[in-house]
Amino acid sequence: MHIHILGICGTFMGGIAALARAAGHRVTGCDANVYPPMSDQLQALGIELIEGWSTEQLALQPDLFVVGNVVRRGNPLMEEILNRGLPYTSGPQWLGEHILAGKWVLAVAGTHGKTTTSAMLAWILDYAGLAPGFLVGGIPENFNISARLPGKPRQEQGGQSPFFVIEADEYDTAFFDKRSKFVHYRPRTAILNNLEYDHADIFPDLAAIETQFHHLVRTVPGNGRLIVNSREESLHRVLGRGCWSEAEYFGTDNGWSMGQAEANGFEVRWHGAKQGHVHWALLGEHNRMNALAALAAARHVGVPLEVGIAALAEFHNVKRRMEIKGCVRDITVYDDFAHHPTAIATTLAGLRHKVGSARILAVLEPRSNTMKLGTMKAQLPVSLSEANYVFCYGGGLDWDPAEVLAPLGATANTFTEMDQLINAIASTAIPGDHIVVMSNGGFGGIHGKLLKRLAD
Repeated sequence: MHIHILGICGTFMGGIAALARAAGHRVTGCDANVYPPMSDQLQALGIELIEGWSTEQLALQPDLFVVGNVVRRGNPLMEEILNRGLPYTSGPQWLGEHILAGKWVLAVAGTHGKTTTSAMLAWILDYAGLAPGFLVGGIPENFNISARLPGKPRQEQGGQSPFFVIEADEYDTAFFDKRSKFVHYRPRTAILNNLEYDHADIFPDLAAIETQFHHLVRTVPGNGRLIVNSREESLHRVLGRGCWSEAEYFGTDNGWSMGQAEANGFEVRWHGAKQGHVHWALLGEHNRMNALAALAAARHVGVPLEVGIAALAEFHNVKRRMEIKGCVRDITVYDDFAHHPTAIATTLAGLRHKVGSARILAVLEPRSNTMKLGTMKAQLPVSLSEANYVFCYGGGLDWDPAEVLAPLGATANTFTEMDQLINAIASTAIPGDHIVVMSNGGFGGIHGKLLKRLAD
């Protein structure tokens, strides 16, 4: 089959392209902006890329157009596909029908931690010799790729692994399918990691997102299992609307819980009884909760708990999750994907626990659709409270970040020019500081520019 992917350079659609190519399909694609690193990754796989939405691409005559949710009505290529009655589908639907069909799907859903928990779970299964396939929204450092097909399990004489781990996003599927992506995946094991209000551009309120999670729960079979964060009232409401599968809870003494956090890890407990100790260097209670969920899900497919715990000792996190980009003059610069106030708060709390009284400089780009709309701007001052200084890039916002961050006083600074922002950070930083750059985008390559400025 020849598929042509519209919006191919996004992490999710790029992962689909890689999976389709590995499965033997001819793959071409287009996007508004075709540039490294995704363009290099895809071209290395033999995938032809076209920049823009020209209707001349129809001359490729693919068997099927696979449409990413970046594509809207009015897109010239999509309009011509519709006018000619050519076959098209969404990325999640194609994935569900051509890659996930017949697999034991382990889906990781939640407002926060999907990528990290998916990476943990895929690594645990791989460490156990199960050779799972996976598709996550980042680059797990244990694999250095975001997607792959299932391989051959270590203990099997032949055949392909039945397991596939997928990051299950609640964002809508496509302009013609407003259901959440995850309803296409049909998991047998589903992690419900947490649930807060987000994606203000498509959901009017939290109740609307809870309805989508309810739809996901409806797709889990009776012999499946839900792994649920017990601390989230929103998830209790979701399951209260109906649950037809076994459920295990984490974050509670009536299920999976953690002992006292230590510098080198934490204790894993099941119904209060010690099961083992995870030895690792990851920061924050949010990552410990992610680990409990991953261990519980892996146990559902037969991975002994002691094997899962041993695997986590060798887990190296995901790129852009408190990834150290460099250290200059004893000033450490981190890159983190945090963009929701809750994620910002947990990221900074984890770092504070690690560095003690050392100074933390938080650098924030409110770039997500939710943040651009200003839906959660009032929560920002509290979420940034662990930082000694805050630097916010306000370019492209319709609200005034200086006004929003005023409760932080003189410790908060806002800028609309990148050079001014970098100079201010560099002028403030002293040896021993930790600079955390938080954005869900590239942030104009600020990390490299800042490290150079600090070195100068």
